[in-house]
This record gives sequence, structure tokens and C-alpha cells, in this order.
Amino acid sequence: MGMVRQTKSVKSILKVFEARNTPISAVELIELFSNQMNKSTVYRILERLQEASTLHSFIGKDGVKWYAVCHCLDSSNHQIHPHFQCNNCGKIECLPINISVPQVAKYNIESASLLLSGKCTNCTS
Repeated sequence: MGMVRQTKSVKSILKVFEARNTPISAVELIELFSNQMNKSTVYRILERLQEASTLHSFIGKDGVKWYAVCHCLDSSNHQIHPHFQCNNCGKIECLPINISVPQVAKYNIESASLLLSGKCTNCTS
């Protein structure tokens, strides 16, 4: 796990994650900070935060990259957790379960992702 210099821009992005406590798309962050930093800076910060294991990312059903604060990751034993995206309201979240990634002969698996979609609790009520 690396360290990320706590610049004003890094602190601003981290404050958004702290306030929302839900995954945020890269597109939304770029729009949110369009007056403060360019999109390359936003992407560079997100990449550094992911390398430092502060954030993790996954691709949503629309092909957009989403980022979330790492609370449940344990990459040392190849544990991953799935993400859920509601087909109705678009809500997206990390699911609080771990899935073991199997060892496969002749392959060194470094990452895996699982996106589940359907209707969230609010949309099925």
C-alpha cells in the first residue's frame, strides 16, 4: 500500500467520498470538479488513490468506471466483493460479501470483478 500526498485536490476528492459513502463514477467526479481541476488531474488522483488501496474501482453496466472507498478488500488472499446496480433507479453499491477467486493452473489472476444488476430494495417495494 502506497502513500498519496494529501494535496488540496486529493483532499477535495476524498471529502466527496466521505460525504456520500457510496461509489461515485469518474464522469460525475470530473463534472463536479470541472471548475477546480481538469479531467486528467481527476483521473491521475483516482489512479493514485487506487494504487494506495484507498479506493477500488469497477465498471458499471453502462461501461462507466466507478470508484468506492476500500472497506472490505483483502487482496492478499484473492477475496473480492460484488457490486450491485439497480436497473430502475441506477443506484450502485458494494455488496458486503466476499467471493473467493479460485487459483487456475498456468494463470496468475491479479483482479476480478462481478457486477450484479436487478432492482434495489427501494424499487421493488
